[in-house]
Amino acid sequence: MRIGILALQGDVAEHAAALEEVGATARPVRRPADLDGLAGIILPGGESTTLSMLLESSGLFEPLRQAMAGGLPALGTCAGMVLLATRVLDGRPDQRSFGALDCTLRRNGYGRQLDSFETTLRAAALSAELGVDDGPLPAVFIRAPVVESVGPAVEVLASVERNGASTPAICRQGAVLATAFHPELTGDRRVHRVFVEGVVARPSVGS
Repeated sequence: MRIGILALQGDVAEHAAALEEVGATARPVRRPADLDGLAGIILPGGESTTLSMLLESSGLFEPLRQAMAGGLPALGTCAGMVLLATRVLDGRPDQRSFGALDCTLRRNGYGRQLDSFETTLRAAALSAELGVDDGPLPAVFIRAPVVESVGPAVEVLASVERNGASTPAICRQGAVLATAFHPELTGDRRVHRVFVEGVVARPSVGS
């Protein structure tokens, strides 16, 4: 199974290593031709406005949008989640997103680099889907987006407790999976397994 990783910026090598660990083959995606023959794609973290501009200048934005609209499964992490969202607050006026995940989120909603943090999430839904024992899921939040609301078609698989509030941290809508954190920066591969085994290999009805 060949999974693409948008390789314009961000944790490309880390996601590639995670994919190899769960039995998939990674392919860097830098131009439209790299989308051919993919079973899915990962949109990694980075800087969302820069990624948006690089997607435009590389000619990738529209082919990738069409591919996802046609059912190509996608995993977006941190800035990748911003790229997938339908509504982005505190972004540049000319910033574009794919609108593949029905949610409203705020860029850098937890603060700047110094406000980055590590925590654990309750991951019962992920564990149950994979048939493994439940346990805390380590999560690294770096200039992370805050999901302020989700639409009725979005399933929240895990939330983060922060400053007295609970906000979605892992969301899924059909063939789209997204995290507000960086799962590739820990040794826990449940997010990548759910994407490869649950989203790509067994797509949802109507996705």
